Amino acid sequence: MRGRLYRSCIRSSMLHGSETWPVRKENEVALQRAEMRMARWMCGVKLKDRFPSKELRVRLRIDDITLVLQQNRLRWYEHVLRKDDNWVKKCMEYDVEGPRPKRTWKEAVEKDCQVKHIN
Repeated sequence: MRGRLYRSCIRSSMLHGSETWPVRKENEVALQRAEMRMARWMCGVKLKDRFPSKELRVRLRIDDITLVLQQNRLRWYEHVLRKDDNWVKKCMEYDVEGPRPKRTWKEAVEKDCQVKHIN
């Protein structure tokens, strides 16, 4: 029951709009830490107990937040590719002059595609 509540309310709030985030490694680590803090709290396990994260996820029946983040990004990317309007694709290909983020959304999607072995 707690896992269902977590997936429907908390995780959806944490990942709202994540389809378009150019997530860096430190952002993923921060999300994982927050998720595991909440999972430990829901299960009544303290950090001192040294309970493995995988077992907490199994107990609550939740997936790793980075996997969910990746799935959200790829789902949105498929939607963008199916879209008939050209403006969405132009925005995706647009290069910003001057200082830009260290990682773009397109680079994040390309990495996700490589991990999942998608062309």
